[in-house]
Amino acid sequence: MAEKVLMTALSPTMEEGTIVSWHKGEGDAVTAGDLLCEVETDKATMDYESTQEGTLLKIVKAEGTASRVGDTIAILGEEGEEIDSLLQESSKTAKEEPADGSQSTESEPEDAAEPAAVEAPARSGASAAAAQDDGARVKASPLARKIASERGIDLSRVSGSGPGGRVVKADVEGFTGAPAASGATRGAVAAAAGENVTVPVTGKRAVIARRLAESKFSAPHYYLKSSVRMEAAMQARKELNAEAPEKVGFNAFLMKFAAEALKRHPEVNASWQGDHILQFGSIDIGLAVDLGNGLITPIVRNCGNKGIGDIDRELKDLVVRAGNGKLQPEEYTGATFTISNLGSFGIEEFTAIINPPGSAILAVGEIAKTAVVSDRDELEIAQMMKITLSCDHRVIDGAEGGRFLYELKRIVENPVRVLF
Repeated sequence: MAEKVLMTALSPTMEEGTIVSWHKGEGDAVTAGDLLCEVETDKATMDYESTQEGTLLKIVKAEGTASRVGDTIAILGEEGEEIDSLLQESSKTAKEEPADGSQSTESEPEDAAEPAAVEAPARSGASAAAAQDDGARVKASPLARKIASERGIDLSRVSGSGPGGRVVKADVEGFTGAPAASGATRGAVAAAAGENVTVPVTGKRAVIARRLAESKFSAPHYYLKSSVRMEAAMQARKELNAEAPEKVGFNAFLMKFAAEALKRHPEVNASWQGDHILQFGSIDIGLAVDLGNGLITPIVRNCGNKGIGDIDRELKDLVVRAGNGKLQPEEYTGATFTISNLGSFGIEEFTAIINPPGSAILAVGEIAKTAVVSDRDELEIAQMMKITLSCDHRVIDGAEGGRFLYELKRIVENPVRVLF
């Protein structure tokens, strides 16, 4: 008997997914566990494995089409089976307005259903305006848009081989023409012309906005700031890297130092649960990473029981796979503590919004030469770094947050304390 294949939640925060590519075609046999398609969620591109068996009779959602969780994306059944009633039922459901009163994605024209733009990663040099401009003219899969943005390719110049002329990954990778004008150039032209630029809110950006708003307005934030001398930590890293087979990044040091401070102050490694406070048994630290079109927080688990080298290797692997959209949900959800480092952008100090379920996040600024007064009341130049701890007051009282930050400062300024 023919049955619908529904879009399922492939990540904890997923409400909508976009079909990146189908791995089965109409008429193909499907068994339970087969890779049916790839779906771009709010955080990553995930494999959709079938839980049903039969023949793929109809692909309802083409590549590049967004679907809400629970929508019909395909129909499975026996070869030659009548499916008109199921198609009509799916079409009727698509035209109904969701309970929240917003227009369903399925009821919109196909062009409106697909994301109109995907911001390029900062390292690519392409602008959101460029991606949006391409998206307004060309039907393309999200993955094709991403690759085009990274390579500076104008999608309007790429011939599409997908359904209805849609540009897919292979079309962009095989394109041999000249790259499009740089994002900076296009932005300058638009600014000179006095034009407004509309950047559509993608599913990922919408989820980020909602989750941060929930955190900011549900958790009573307060902020503690401190300045840390960095000479000892910088020297420790220099000496370690002189002996280590691979260079250890600065963020791994921060994560290890934070883990040691959390061991001494487990009250900070905790979560508000409504009727109780949960103190986590494992120190799982997330690092905020910018993907260009949104943030993700890859997590190194059990940092308290790992050396800096192990933390660094895991972190590098996670960051690479995050950039490729290949992280699994368990690799970016559930951090018990988070670090956000904007020092490489020359940011002196900032405050960050807590990343649930944790109750604190550490914002790290740049290391800069600063005039300070020494213990001998002499003026000297020191390498200083400003750090800001955002705390959830429901879980962490001001004094406890202060003790944690003071301990972290002492560890960074005297790394041998991790041996105590």
